[in-house]
Amino acid sequence: MNRFLAHSGAKYPIVQAPMGWIARAPLASAVCNAGGLGVIETSSGETENCMAEIEKMAALTDAPFGVNLPIMFLKDPAILDYICGSGVKFVTTSAGSPRKFLGPLQEAGIIVYHAVPTVDAAMKCVEAGIDGLVVEGGEGGGFKNPEEVSTLVLLQAIRAQSDVPMIAAGGICDGKGMAAAFALGAEAIQMGTRFVSSAQSPVHHNYKQAILDAKETGTYVLNKKATPCIRALKTERTRKIYEDGLMPPDTFKGILDLYFGGDMEAAVGLAGQSAGLINDIKTAKQIIDETIAEFFEITARLGRYSTDKNFNA
Repeated sequence: MNRFLAHSGAKYPIVQAPMGWIARAPLASAVCNAGGLGVIETSSGETENCMAEIEKMAALTDAPFGVNLPIMFLKDPAILDYICGSGVKFVTTSAGSPRKFLGPLQEAGIIVYHAVPTVDAAMKCVEAGIDGLVVEGGEGGGFKNPEEVSTLVLLQAIRAQSDVPMIAAGGICDGKGMAAAFALGAEAIQMGTRFVSSAQSPVHHNYKQAILDAKETGTYVLNKKATPCIRALKTERTRKIYEDGLMPPDTFKGILDLYFGGDMEAAVGLAGQSAGLINDIKTAKQIIDETIAEFFEITARLGRYSTDKNFNA
């Protein structure tokens, strides 16, 4: 039995990452209606707007959905109380220790997965009683551990020490990546950059086009010697930050101008290395349907190797 599906109620083990300002009702509901698990963000800090987005989901989908709580960035404790009484059944936590959130959430009957970038962080979550993990490799976009560990290595290292359910995140945008993640012990995948560039993503076309145009080397890891460390698309602005080594305080000030105004130099456009594998804009349904079909095609072929004990099968 797939434990993620049992925990989430989703049809398919595909999760949409909780990108700030982007992962709201239109995108999340499209993912849910296609069989995946849409997740509403709260990292934007717009507590009332995020609550309103959660309320909107009931009108847009009958499928279950999740909410992300980035612990370090939550300034308003009202969001935790709201989630506990909202009827939401699946929450991912990130950016900090989940210990103080676990009790209230689990007492409310909510399944909690925490995002981790290292084995040590994973084991602390397991000891705290987490229900599952979002295993975030260094290939992914957004906030990163400055000591990069690939998804390929991290999944294996955590599985060697724990049997908790894992959602693989970072560098995955299709059925090939999904099959690889499952081979390493994952029971679901999370995609961010792939859904940012989807038809239902609310971001400006310039941002989507920048993802489509990016090569596999089209991102920088920035601010490794300070906090936060991030992975973002290569632009003139991010090149300067990369060369200087540190992000200036106003780095994110113009983020909405980038996301929704299309000015790719207004801030930093977060994206993962999977941008180098994405070549077109597709609907959430196309992305999920094609990912699942490719996953089963690959696993069927691999199954023939096992059945026939023959690498020429």
